[in-house]
Amino acid sequence: MNGMIFAAGLGTRLRPLTNDIPKALVMLKGKPLLERIIIKMVDLGIKRIVVNVHHFSDKVVQFISSKKWKCDILISDESGDLLDTGGGLLYAKDLFEDGEDILIHNVDILSDCNIKSLIESHSNSNALATLLVRSSFEDRVLTVYNDKLTGWRNRYTGETKISNDDFYKSEFVGFTGVQIVSPEIFKYINETGSFSIIDMYLRLAKNKQIVCKLDNESFFMDLGTIENLEKASAESNFL
Repeated sequence: MNGMIFAAGLGTRLRPLTNDIPKALVMLKGKPLLERIIIKMVDLGIKRIVVNVHHFSDKVVQFISSKKWKCDILISDESGDLLDTGGGLLYAKDLFEDGEDILIHNVDILSDCNIKSLIESHSNSNALATLLVRSSFEDRVLTVYNDKLTGWRNRYTGETKISNDDFYKSEFVGFTGVQIVSPEIFKYINETGSFSIIDMYLRLAKNKQIVCKLDNESFFMDLGTIENLEKASAESNFL
């Protein structure tokens, strides 16, 4: 299968660390975040990885070029315009191996989750996308019923996006930043420019199968803040 690492973010919550380097090259226990995700994908047997870049894109390209990898790594250059997650996926379309699923992983997510199980679950379904989620009490949540995406809610403001009537029977979950998409999804993308992949999923979930696989057992941490980065360095014994 293909791999894609979302690494184009500005990393504003990691300042001053990202004043001179991109978020993807922030170090955790002596190793850049980007390298950790590449190694994880290589260990899964992925032979082609696409990395999207924007902030200090030249430094990411230089880092990738400086090492010998056990896979092909292609750059999707968004240095002109930051395209968000959905736009980034669409922009990289021609870089993927045709007909192969795409494992997508945010560069700033640390986890010991079983991605092989996620791959198997997606392969055994007819889903356009399978999102790894966990129970959440945060303000912004997805809503899920019978493993299917039904909507989104901001529980603080009350803003709601409903994909189908099962929304009213749903539970709240948080998206982990790990997902698999089928190549067929490109047939159904009508958004252009910069757009959120979650907003795209919410639209597709009205009549397509967008699956959410619940994982409350694994460790997950968003490394997008200095506080969490320091906490991960101190507490994550699987690094």
